[in-house]
Amino acid sequence: MYVYAAIGACLVSFAAVQQAQAQEASDTVSARQLPDVEVVGRSRVPATKLSIPVQMLDARSIARLGTDDLSEAVKRFAGVTVRDYGGIGGLKTVSIRSLGAHHTAVSYDGVTVSDAQSGQIDISRFTLDNVEMVSLSTGQSEDIFRPARLFASAGALEIRTQKPEFEEDHHHKEDSSYREGRRYRMAVKLKSGSFGLFNPTLNGSCKISERWSASANVDYMQADSKYPYTLVNGKIKSVEKRLNSDITTARFEANLYGDLGKGGRIETKLYAFDSERGLPGAVILYDNTATERLWNDYSFIQSYYHNKFNNRWQMQARGKYSCSYSRYRDVSDKYAAGMQEDRNTQQEYYASAGVLFSAADCFSAALSTDYAFTELKNNFLNAPQPGRNTSLTVLAAKYQTPRLTGTISLLATYITDKIKTTNATAPATSAASTTSAPACKKLSPAASLSWQPLRNSSLRLRASYQNIFRLPTFTDLYYLRIGNYDLKPENAHQYNAGLAWSGSLEDILRYISFSADAYYNKVDNKIVARPTLYIWKMMNMGEVDIRGLDVNLAAEAPLRSGVSLAIAGNYTWQSAIDVSDPKAKNYRDQIPYTPRHTGNASLTVENPWVNVSYLLTVVGKRYDLPQNIGSNRIDGYAEQSISLNRSFVLRKLSVRLQGEILNIANTQYDVIHYYPMPGRSFRINIKTDF
Repeated sequence: MYVYAAIGACLVSFAAVQQAQAQEASDTVSARQLPDVEVVGRSRVPATKLSIPVQMLDARSIARLGTDDLSEAVKRFAGVTVRDYGGIGGLKTVSIRSLGAHHTAVSYDGVTVSDAQSGQIDISRFTLDNVEMVSLSTGQSEDIFRPARLFASAGALEIRTQKPEFEEDHHHKEDSSYREGRRYRMAVKLKSGSFGLFNPTLNGSCKISERWSASANVDYMQADSKYPYTLVNGKIKSVEKRLNSDITTARFEANLYGDLGKGGRIETKLYAFDSERGLPGAVILYDNTATERLWNDYSFIQSYYHNKFNNRWQMQARGKYSCSYSRYRDVSDKYAAGMQEDRNTQQEYYASAGVLFSAADCFSAALSTDYAFTELKNNFLNAPQPGRNTSLTVLAAKYQTPRLTGTISLLATYITDKIKTTNATAPATSAASTTSAPACKKLSPAASLSWQPLRNSSLRLRASYQNIFRLPTFTDLYYLRIGNYDLKPENAHQYNAGLAWSGSLEDILRYISFSADAYYNKVDNKIVARPTLYIWKMMNMGEVDIRGLDVNLAAEAPLRSGVSLAIAGNYTWQSAIDVSDPKAKNYRDQIPYTPRHTGNASLTVENPWVNVSYLLTVVGKRYDLPQNIGSNRIDGYAEQSISLNRSFVLRKLSVRLQGEILNIANTQYDVIHYYPMPGRSFRINIKTDF
């Protein structure tokens, strides 16, 4: 058992600053009678008061930083590794605290995005244009009234989109022509930049009636991504261009929001994403051919219902159907037919229901249950066609006072797989054989605690524990000859301890927060690919020991009238070592693609003329293979970017102009070995609201 002490906790919370400013402004207004206002929705608890590390960026913070891509926003969080295969169209996955992307849930408006085939979610399919907030939590959340699926992961990246808001003061409400008139909002954005980037976006929302509203988002992007890079061959250096790295995407999203009365409300979302991209592959000496292509179609429809019956009882339900289709093609004479084409189709049916009971002001309990059926079909000869039934039930409780918050939960998991196999040489009338894999049954406990030791101080101490596992994916179990039916789930134990503080320093710093969290993760039965006599095969041979420290700092200071300075930064130290086999050459070596040191910093100056943001990312050396030797080393790097933006009103139209210079120093680096990232580039966009 390891004992950790942590020094400081808190996260960047610009929203808290704005709330403080609004409060100060309201104190200067003369007293007057204000109309009653009904607030719908849950209030946001400041991150410094939570019992687990939660990092958040709201829409205003994202705009202030000048961040224009979801993966770039996620990189601002401490303890996060974003695997990026380079270029505008490169696949991007998220891993928290070296646990791997399989252990990270991605939630879109409260419903988890799933991929039973690979277990990893490509976050490049989502945009920031209609996002209200992005948050990252690690461990047991204080929000106990949530789907069971969000309890079934080591951490969660949650994306919440904007809902329609229409300004209606009481003078307008008395005007019948206003009530019956057309009420809508529209935003048009055009983004362009280096490497052939062209990205128009259209957002719209309308109020259908007093209880119903709708919104839609349409996004199209194309780029050739032919960026230059330097190829080093001994003492010879040459400038090459990335080939076959083009991408075209189209995204559509529509939402319907309804107030059902008597505490009930409903939300329905339709989402569709289509892409075609080239896969440039790894850089290989004397071979710059690249013929691989990938097509992805992903769509879903989901609905959410919530009802607050009284002060004691609430219930919610979710349903979702999703379909994902991928097509991979490689043209090469190494194939007997001259071409290899793989087609995979995933379908999932998902339902969730939960109830929340509040016995008193300080105690609440929730029971949630989820069910999902996922199936995968492919075009491989004699290949298994798996289907998975997943049942998750969680019982959670929370005790909360102004100075103490504690949560506890127990997750019950029951999963069964059925594998259908057809013989390509058998007659067409023969029936396919179906087999069942052993059921996976597991209980996963979690607990968290936050305590304010001093009554008049915002200092908070926090600690949490979570036991969680990740089931082998369809690829791990059934893919061609490398899959292994006998794989066991990975089992992870997460321990976290830290403290958080936030406040102000009179007129010098309007807002300041500091946090530090020490953590220890232990992963057993890690699923890895190991060579056997003839081929590589998936096996439970791994054990990983992970220690780390996350530190966050944020502050805002007024410089003069209309000018303010905001700074934010974080640092992560991680020791993630392989302790599987004391006799192995990589025993106690850092696991692949895990730097020991990473850090981010941002500096933003807001003023009446042009807002300026400077972003810095520093990543230490890593290794692409388990053995930490020179030939496997990936050098560290520092990337700098700058963003300028200005908002103004032009003929009653709200206009925002933004320009960015990315990788100012033109640094060449790899996130994934032999996949060079772009050098210096620029982006410019204009957005109009009306």
